Amino acid sequence: MTRQARHIDAALSVVFAPLDDGARAGLVERRLTDAIVSGVLRDGERLPSEATMARQLGVALVTAREALEAVRERGLVQTRRGREGGSYVTCDAAAADQWARRRLRDSSRIELRDIALHVSAILGMAAEVATDRATGDDIDVLMSIHETADLSTAGSARRAVGWFQLELAAVSQSPRLVREEMRLQSEAAPLLWMCLREHEHRVRSAASREDVLAALRRGAPQAARAAVASFVQGCLDWLVVERMRLVELDTAREEAS
Repeated sequence: MTRQARHIDAALSVVFAPLDDGARAGLVERRLTDAIVSGVLRDGERLPSEATMARQLGVALVTAREALEAVRERGLVQTRRGREGGSYVTCDAAAADQWARRRLRDSSRIELRDIALHVSAILGMAAEVATDRATGDDIDVLMSIHETADLSTAGSARRAVGWFQLELAAVSQSPRLVREEMRLQSEAAPLLWMCLREHEHRVRSAASREDVLAALRRGAPQAARAAVASFVQGCLDWLVVERMRLVELDTAREEAS
């Protein structure tokens, strides 16, 4: 399997990883919407059938069907008939941006800080353990992900961040860390990595990967953890400022109307 194929498989495995028992359609809808808005599921990409999606997510067929219908009503998915029939992502950039901003605006500072704390703890531990367990081949794979990362768009930068972090968790050789990383990528990353829409932060994400790689080569676990924590903190700082800006804009509109 090529590295590119592994990249695609890793991203999709996050989106369609099993949910907790008894998951409702709203959770499935949110995961699909997050994946589309963040660019993991790309415009024009064909989704699994309802039956396949239900099996992958570990939910009832009716749950998957209700969730897909809700995402379709948002205008993010279109279902076609015929030989090439199926459900396809139809991501309108303006609609996706509006949805992401609304989600950020509706999140409290406490919620944002809690998300960042959790993500930093998991990713930091994965980086620290990976430093002790990484082989030369492992570092070569991580370096390849870094060197081939596309920073031209928020979606491509987001995929590079997700792929690198998932591989880093895998290098730690901890199945629990890998599973937790997959869960965080589907639930927290679409919000936390919103700053990647700005080129400055896409460049910063690349610099963070370079710092982690340097720590792996030196065998410096604390440096690897610190590099991850610094990147997450920068993302949180951006979210707090952006949320305040959005709230102020909404307040100004209400006062003007």
